[in-house]
Amino acid sequence: MNSQPLVLASTSIYRSQLLSTLQIPFQTASPNVDETPFPGETAQQTSIRLSQLKAQAVAQHCPDALIIGSDQVALLKGQQLGKPMTHENAVRQLRAMRGNTVTFYTALTLLNSRDGTMQSELSETQVDYRQLSDEEIERYLNKEQPYHCAGSAKTEGLGIALISRIQGEDPNALIGLPLINLIRMLTKQGISVL
Repeated sequence: MNSQPLVLASTSIYRSQLLSTLQIPFQTASPNVDETPFPGETAQQTSIRLSQLKAQAVAQHCPDALIIGSDQVALLKGQQLGKPMTHENAVRQLRAMRGNTVTFYTALTLLNSRDGTMQSELSETQVDYRQLSDEEIERYLNKEQPYHCAGSAKTEGLGIALISRIQGEDPNALIGLPLINLIRMLTKQGISVL
């Protein structure tokens, strides 16, 4: 059994809550990385690069740990949707998304900072948004204020009311941490969840 500490390279309470469901001890650390996509970079490339970058940033301070990095990018009609950060940006995003399908790419990286081995995987989730009225968008944003969420909605909260269908391999990926992939990665590093 691997005795290295497990570190989540994120300050997201949602990722921490998801990781807590595995009932294994872990710490959190802020990766402090620039999440701006590179010119010409696909959504998949952006999410994988950022998940790796987050894990590597935390590895500088945790030289003997298993570090989990994760990042999510939403894609609508070929355009990456980041975190809106403001009410106005969230309104624009949700208006563009209504009646459409948005693909969420959630990348996961597990970095062993002791030996430098790194595993990265990508989960894809298709989300169909209802045909929302401007009033519904305003009411939702005023109630939940999801300004730090890619795509301006929290499906683990009231944001589920915006959606008509979700299709993907891991329901946790949409919240930000693909646990099915993580369990597989941890097993390869000698950590059993059960």
